[in-house]
Amino acid sequence: MKIYVGNLSSALTEDQLLDVFSDFGEVRSASIIADRVSGEPKGFGFVEMPVETDAVDAIQALDESPLSGKNIKVNKARERGGRRRYQSRQN
Repeated sequence: MKIYVGNLSSALTEDQLLDVFSDFGEVRSASIIADRVSGEPKGFGFVEMPVETDAVDAIQALDESPLSGKNIKVNKARERGGRRRYQSRQN
């Protein structure tokens, strides 16, 4: 199951994120999303856990818990839809 983790501290590393979730079971991956231009973290990331019951336990235990000085938001990640393209209207 893919898990969304929000309100992350800019000081948090992917290894630290992995460590927190591995207390609940196997973690396949942990990533923190960074801005493409600046390289600065955007304050959210994703964790993937192969065992759904472990992932649900992690979500319930970690949602709104403190991590690196901030209360994190943890929930099941939603499927990403295609990007919309907007065109300017010509009058």
